[in-house]
Amino acid sequence: MTLCIARYQIPGDEATAWGVVVGDTVHELEGDVFGPFGPGRPVARLEALRLLAPVKPTKIVCVGRNYAAHAAELGNEIPKAPLLFLKPPSSIIGPGEAIAIPEGVGRVDYEGEIALVMRQKACRIDAVRVPEHVLGCTCLNDVTARALQKKDRTFARAKGFDTFCPVGPVVVTGDIRRARRIRTFVNGHLRQDGTTEGMIFDACTLVSYISHIMTLLPGDIIATGTPPGVGPLAEGDEVVVEIEGLGRLANPVEGRL
Repeated sequence: MTLCIARYQIPGDEATAWGVVVGDTVHELEGDVFGPFGPGRPVARLEALRLLAPVKPTKIVCVGRNYAAHAAELGNEIPKAPLLFLKPPSSIIGPGEAIAIPEGVGRVDYEGEIALVMRQKACRIDAVRVPEHVLGCTCLNDVTARALQKKDRTFARAKGFDTFCPVGPVVVTGDIRRARRIRTFVNGHLRQDGTTEGMIFDACTLVSYISHIMTLLPGDIIATGTPPGVGPLAEGDEVVVEIEGLGRLANPVEGRL
């Protein structure tokens, strides 16, 4: 059974809660989001709540150049093994929150991606065991200060600014091996259009590989790479990452003084 998991706030209340989305209504989550759970009593319709980033990870593990066409568009070679980097949890924002472009960083790009969310602790697991350790999938935008990435030759600064990791709107459970279409729009114009079938390393391979380097904990995020079509964002834009079966993650773009 596929379930949609959300984190939300009721307007005027600072408390946050987990919920299960059924149709256009959020229900209380009964049970443990990282264990057995299901929908409880209805809380409110989606439009009456503030949706937050649906996870609070200890780490965000990202995979670079995992689509051959994206590697080519940036003039990079296809990696022989997954190319990993980290984004800090402080970079996370939720649906509707603004991406802030820091002053003086130069070009800043969108990168629409499908992200995996861990359900169980995973340490040195085989690829065949990965699905039982993963809670589900969500949309992610790996916002990148491209000029700094080229200048630094490492990814920490270019990928790590506050607001540079929009995530959401929900986590959808189900088969992580299913092919999904990934599209990114800027101001309503289609900029990226690919499918997870274009990945060099598939989801199970990635989780297994990463788990042999670092222990993955419940709630941790793995961003699986972006298809071709990345491009710049500017103040006043709206960027939308839309993934088949996972929803639409929309964020405005603003400057930072």
